Order: sequence, then C-alpha cells, then structure tokens
Amino acid sequence: MRGSHVRPEREQSRHGEGAVIERIAIYGIGNILIGDDGVGPAVAHHLEAHWSFPENVIVEDLGTPSLDLPSYLMDRDFVIFIDAVVGDDPPGTIRTFTLEEIVAVSPGIRISPHEPSINDALLVLQFAGGGPREVLLVGIVPETTSGGISLSSAVAAAVPRAAEEVLRALEARGIHARPISDWPPAMRTTSPVCGTA
Repeated sequence: MRGSHVRPEREQSRHGEGAVIERIAIYGIGNILIGDDGVGPAVAHHLEAHWSFPENVIVEDLGTPSLDLPSYLMDRDFVIFIDAVVGDDPPGTIRTFTLEEIVAVSPGIRISPHEPSINDALLVLQFAGGGPREVLLVGIVPETTSGGISLSSAVAAAVPRAAEEVLRALEARGIHARPISDWPPAMRTTSPVCGTA
C-alpha cells in the first residue's frame, strides 16, 4: 500500500544566497504481506512515528515498485531506499549500497528482491538526465519472504537500526531530524506505528 504523503513541487527556497535546499526522499520498498519483504515499509513507518523531518525531506511507503517508480525519483537530489536485500549475511544484517553499486549490478546478481525495478528506473532516469544525483540503498537481509504480515524477530530488531542508518545519512548532509518525543504535547500528531518498532 502506498503512503499518503503528497510529493511537494520542486523546492525554490534557499538557505541564504546561493545555497539551494536539497530535495530528499526516503522510500520504504516492499510487500508487507510477504514476511520480511515488508521491512522497508516497516522502517519508513518507524521513521514517521518517531521523527519529524524538515519540509524538504519526505518519507513514504511505496510498497512494491511498479512502472511509476521513475516519477517518484524525478526532481529529487538525494533518494534513500529501504528494502530487503539478498545476501549470505545473518538475518537482520544491514548493508548499504550507493547509486553506482546499484546500477552496476551484473545480470543474474540481485541486490534486492526489487532490484530490477529500482535498477531499471535509475538507468532510465540517468539516460534521460532527470534522476537523483545521489542514491543510497539501506538494505536489511531477510530471514524469510514467505507469506505472512509479521517480520521475523531478527529483522524486526533491525528496524530501529536501519532507521538510525537513514538518520546518519541525513546528518552527514547537515540535515537533522527531530525526535517527536521532544515536541510539546499540543504539537504532536498521530502517525502510523509499525508493530515491529
């Protein structure tokens, strides 16, 4: 299920003369009905439930990628994907991949169960000259991708750690999220809370 956030129009604001505000998107990818494949949406909801982000940063659960994925990447400077990743590491291990690593994947080798959609979308946008300048894939190694709406215990435990990885990537760019618990009570809003958080 897609998130309910509305993607804002291209930002024109500036932090002082010559400093353009980066347009950043954080997208949880995965099917919540297939076990640990739903870890991407789980991390996205965890971030929404516990952190407030600047207006130039959106967080959205994109569900399973489809043909409209490129439209979510247009006019973004930096995109962070959160997804289950294929690997021999123990379940719950967090791995990160850059744009260059994602698009350079050789045929037959998969980073993510949704790598063809992500990879194809990035390649199309690179060819058209309209894609994000930087991409980060925060991946979590699954234990099971069989049917079921619950995450395995190992992957559920990795949800807050993956969220911290996203926050560190933002902080490296000088962007700081604010814990919702720090808000005055009257300013708090209700966000969907993932049962695995």
